[in-house]
Amino acid sequence: MAGSPAERVRAEPGSDMKIAAVEGAFEDVAEYVADAIVNRGLVIDYRGYIGRMLQRTGKDAGAAKPLYRDAQFFQFCSAVFSRRTMEADPRNIAYCPYVVFVYELAAKPGTVHVGYRRPAAAGSAQSRKALAAVEKLLDAIVREATE
Repeated sequence: MAGSPAERVRAEPGSDMKIAAVEGAFEDVAEYVADAIVNRGLVIDYRGYIGRMLQRTGKDAGAAKPLYRDAQFFQFCSAVFSRRTMEADPRNIAYCPYVVFVYELAAKPGTVHVGYRRPAAAGSAQSRKALAAVEKLLDAIVREATE
């Protein structure tokens, strides 16, 4: 795999996402994501199959070509992290549940992307600290899945 995990997980300037790219089979990388979540004692609430939905509805939506070979997301939460963020600011409920996504582009088979939406570093110092801890958790999951 190209680069170290620290080099692979990147955020474009001004982006609210961090994404890593890794060479491998989509199914394997998706399972690595699931394992990285479960390895932290977290429960996956929902696994969404975005790629299948887009394939199924592509013709009706006027799609000219497939976008993804496959794409999924994993939805989960942490009682500990969520409580800390919401105690800091009840509006932080907006960041729960957490989502890690995985996709392989149709135009670039063999490269699998894994990432997450970054929680905004906003609000009080306590809120920013709690949200930074959530981002650290999400980052660790992506790094483990792409090692």
